[in-house]
Amino acid sequence: MRIVLVGFEQAQGLDVFGPAEVFAYAARDGANYRVVLASPAGGEIKATSGIPLVSTALASITPRPSDTVLAVGGDARAVQKATQNRHVIAWLVRAASVVRRIGSVCSGAFLLARAGILDGRRAATHWSDCQALKAQRPQVDVDSSAIFVKDGNVWTSAGVTAGIDLALALVEEDHGHDLAARIAARLVVYARRPGYQSQFSEALVAQTLPHSTLSEALDALRERPGRFPDIVSLARKAGLSLRTLHRRCQQEFDVTPAKLVERVRAEHAKLLLTTTGLGTKTVAARAGFDSPVRMARAFQRTFGVSPREFRRTFGS
Repeated sequence: MRIVLVGFEQAQGLDVFGPAEVFAYAARDGANYRVVLASPAGGEIKATSGIPLVSTALASITPRPSDTVLAVGGDARAVQKATQNRHVIAWLVRAASVVRRIGSVCSGAFLLARAGILDGRRAATHWSDCQALKAQRPQVDVDSSAIFVKDGNVWTSAGVTAGIDLALALVEEDHGHDLAARIAARLVVYARRPGYQSQFSEALVAQTLPHSTLSEALDALRERPGRFPDIVSLARKAGLSLRTLHRRCQQEFDVTPAKLVERVRAEHAKLLLTTTGLGTKTVAARAGFDSPVRMARAFQRTFGVSPREFRRTFGS
């Protein structure tokens, strides 16, 4: 089974090598995989790190029914240039009608979107690119949370290291759980993440915000998720009016203040579920929820899974 990675000048190195190493390990374990890196003109291309990569000209590769094609992401300007290359897009359109699976890693989703392959489908990309993908191709149902998404024979993943999760899922589909688990162990992947695992962390993104009263208020919320019983108290801590708080949350996180508080609490509950043996009532209380039922609903909305299932999958 041939794995065709569609790259270009200034492709993200981890988008290429993450999946490539997964399939290479599988091949060394007896799986029939052969990885090919292709680019518009072939020859040497440089990754975003500056490391040169040797590629095969895309036009010289004839799509086969047994192929898996993955378009990788990269530098924003390079991705935009690739989407404007009519030969690349035409090749992807042709491949989509032939190969058994086609997909993308990170911002490679923009290439599939430009080719119309994602129209009417649910798809993932790097969390920072979700709004741009929605704007450029409204026909795509962009899932801004998922690590990876399978919609029919079309697979898309979130940013960078999520390509490893996607590749492991493809190996599992082909050869079963045991082989995928062995590869994950060899790659020292701490925990294999299912597609519904959230890629987005409000806590992580908040750390990138400029110092402000809002970031201070969110720091206080993360330290003690139950300290603000309502949005009014959060606005007061941030020194903002309710209208300004709402506007800032929409600008910075693309969610309402209430939704942001719910997500921060859900993330805190997730941490407690995976690192402690506390009961769900205690976890709910420490995470700022007034009942386990409310925590379960918030958990389902945020992560697409129940607290019990999450603990069973990821708990130590």
